[in-house]
Amino acid sequence: MRALITNDDGIDSPGLAVLARVALDAGYDVVVAAPATEYSGASASLFGLEHDGRVVVEPKAAPGLPDGVESYAVAAAPALIVFLAAYEGFGPRPDLVLSGVNRGPNTGYAVIHSGTVGAATSAMTQGIRGMAVSIVTANPEHWATAGVVAAHGLRWLEDRSPQDGVLNLNVPDLPAADLRGIRVAPLAAFGAVEARIDRTEGEGAVRVRYAEIDPTADADSDAGLAAAGWATATMLQAPWAVDAPGFPETEGPLG
Repeated sequence: MRALITNDDGIDSPGLAVLARVALDAGYDVVVAAPATEYSGASASLFGLEHDGRVVVEPKAAPGLPDGVESYAVAAAPALIVFLAAYEGFGPRPDLVLSGVNRGPNTGYAVIHSGTVGAATSAMTQGIRGMAVSIVTANPEHWATAGVVAAHGLRWLEDRSPQDGVLNLNVPDLPAADLRGIRVAPLAAFGAVEARIDRTEGEGAVRVRYAEIDPTADADSDAGLAAAGWATATMLQAPWAVDAPGFPETEGPLG
């Protein structure tokens, strides 16, 4: 069994080594392939291909990585890295993709924009189990707690089919002993921040301002529970088709 570890924070993030150890302890062969630069907000984009179809890949060890683990810096978005791995771009096709540990939460409907979650959903579309792990602060102190929660989630995920969905974990930045526990949680109706748009005539630009949202506004959501000291687990599905009752189908040209 083989695991790919990636993220959207880039190859220099300590969160990669946390998930690499989780996979190693679970008995996986591990390869790390992460963006050479930060790709936060990349969603499931396939940025990184050059005009001749090449993707730049350079050996580079992620910080704190155990000895003997292959590790690469890739000039590409995390979802493209997963796509390449599915076609044996970094050795044998992985059976598992672990994405993160992300700095900052990936909660609420805003997960659609997350490069961390995008990597895991890209794995699902390739028939590979995927898990995204985030720690809900920009400057974590308790990386090991995310590893404990990730190991718990992985034990459950291994009995699921890739088509069951992506497991999205959010972990408070607390010592493991201080966690209140782990709760299955719905998505909040908001992300970690909201955007405010100002358009001024004559400037030729749109000004965007971001403001943090109070996560306790929806106490029973993933954001609210994480703010209250719970690690949260949410299953996500990649895009799927639904019925469109009443859509006016036609036959032949329109007009």
